[in-house]
Amino acid sequence: MSPLLRIIQTSVLIAGALVNLSFSAGAAESSVIEPILPTCLACHGANGVSSMPNVPSLAGQPDGFVQWQLVYFRSKNRKSDIMGPIAASLKDPEIRAFGAYFAKLPPADPPREADDDPGLSARGKKLAETRRCTSCHGDMFTGAQAAARIADQREDYLNKALTDFLEGLRVGGGVAAMPDAVFGLSADDLRALAHYLSRFGPP
Repeated sequence: MSPLLRIIQTSVLIAGALVNLSFSAGAAESSVIEPILPTCLACHGANGVSSMPNVPSLAGQPDGFVQWQLVYFRSKNRKSDIMGPIAASLKDPEIRAFGAYFAKLPPADPPREADDDPGLSARGKKLAETRRCTSCHGDMFTGAQAAARIADQREDYLNKALTDFLEGLRVGGGVAAMPDAVFGLSADDLRALAHYLSRFGPP
């Protein structure tokens, strides 16, 4: 067994013990997804807030965004060795239930520690403005419909996602807005955007 699968297997057992705490977000949703939810929370966090590198927090994500990503994974339009097999077995009612479930969970808080690179944040802020990130993700980057919540998302995951869009590993929705948004940016630009958005709190 690979180290990654061993970590996931152990985390599933822990998440299974905690899953009842998260069911308060919606009993109707939990009854549909109860059998598979511990597997999801093992990586994405017991309350949908990830502590695993390069794994996104799902708490507070728009209902439509979660649904669409699961559909993309299920159809193999979005590639993942982990999520592909999981999504392949999901039925439409389960996908709808997952969207509603995670949308009701409180989103991750911004980092408590002081910004260790305010200059990088300033660069990221300027890039977010010039690339019109708010036009899809909202003024507070909380997302809507099929657009993700990117405020206070894990910095490492944001950087990975942006890099995947730049390198053509992800194409986003039908209008391919994300590949267009990151076109021509450097690795340092992507790192600045990720740093800024990962600690975007209330004004």
